[in-house]
Amino acid sequence: MSDPRLKNLLDGLADGSVQVVDLTQPLSETTPVLVLPDPFANTPHLSRKRLSRYDADGPAWAWDVLELGEHTGTHLDAPIHWITGKEGEDVASIPPARLVGPAVVIDRTAAVAEDPGYLLTVADLEAHEVEHGPIQPGSWVLFRTGWSARANDEAAFLNAGAEGPVTPGPDVEASRWLAEHPNVVGFGVETVGIDAGAAGGFDPGFPVHNFLLGAGRYGLTQLANLDALPASGALIVVAPLKLVDGTGSPSRVLAFVER
Repeated sequence: MSDPRLKNLLDGLADGSVQVVDLTQPLSETTPVLVLPDPFANTPHLSRKRLSRYDADGPAWAWDVLELGEHTGTHLDAPIHWITGKEGEDVASIPPARLVGPAVVIDRTAAVAEDPGYLLTVADLEAHEVEHGPIQPGSWVLFRTGWSARANDEAAFLNAGAEGPVTPGPDVEASRWLAEHPNVVGFGVETVGIDAGAAGGFDPGFPVHNFLLGAGRYGLTQLANLDALPASGALIVVAPLKLVDGTGSPSRVLAFVER
């Protein structure tokens, strides 16, 4: 093998010095899905219809038909998901190299424990660069909040009250910062969407969707196991379906971490 960097990765996987961390939530009929208010259309929960199960319809095989939204479970948002990115890429058009890159983890777990609606700020993002070094080209910025602990309880996960959902996410200026940073490819969260629960009332509304997808970047939602990643130094691999005209896709998201 001519490239020692690739050999080092393969050797690390073989001897266990490089760990593969699954950042994907299990996908099932009970996976939480976003709930929009009337009169907007909502995505369904995953459902499945059996085709055969080692029976007369297929004596040696089992398979099902799935029905689910593009934005169900751990999933990627493509630029065309939002009106500001409607002339941009669908899921199938995303260059593969942009789906693999450095992972930058911004940890605000303690702050979110005190304030479930905590808003990530530019000061938070800049402080991370001061402490851990500049964000490298092709990076995915991942917002660690501890919210994945709620993933098995849809009501707690959506956390919707009389005033609407209360979940963490970036404020308007942090959303703009992420979209304009030359080295940020995408932004990932543990929550049901890349915006904060209150973001519908921001100006502009849903600023992460508005700025990030409008800038040709990508979103990742409902991530798990971010506590197993360092603040910097991990490698992330995002694997959506290569869905033509897809606005999004359920995805398997993996990270390579040095032990």
